[in-house]
Amino acid sequence: MFQTELIEKCKNNDRKAQLHLYRQYCEGMFIVANRFLKHTEDAEDAMQEAFINAFQKIDQYTATVSFGAWLKKIVINKSLDKLRAKQQYYVTIDEAQLEVIADEDSWQTSDETTLEEVKTEIENLPDKYRVVVILFLLEGYDHQEISEILNISTTASRTQLLRGKKKLQHALKKKNHGTGY
Repeated sequence: MFQTELIEKCKNNDRKAQLHLYRQYCEGMFIVANRFLKHTEDAEDAMQEAFINAFQKIDQYTATVSFGAWLKKIVINKSLDKLRAKQQYYVTIDEAQLEVIADEDSWQTSDETTLEEVKTEIENLPDKYRVVVILFLLEGYDHQEISEILNISTTASRTQLLRGKKKLQHALKKKNHGTGY
């Protein structure tokens, strides 16, 4: 069955079509939610709520982007809502305190650094840095999009990214130079 046909059936409340779309996207959407929430149960809840929301509002889907991209945005928003509900989210930042560092494009690490070490250290970042790093590096959002998603300024997005990058590079450097664990 073609994607457009499935979506049209979902718009008519066809439960089999909804189940088909759910099965097609649930694993990938769980991975997205889990990047933000770190806890399996929270990620499952966010993913389930996102699917419910998507099916309730599927009439708003206009096919200007792929269904997967549209659903992914809902999953990210639900994940961020869960973070906000836990009050483990962004601390208000005074613009005057923000440091602007020019080199956000260089993400070089030591040749000995493995992908698993990078993923682990991203998971260990404080939420306010981890969320921006994930949105920027893994999800491919730019600072304007991140600022809209998180309701922060683009300057705050850049600063959170750069501070997260510094912490990440420091943690990886400690690991690779024997002073870590």
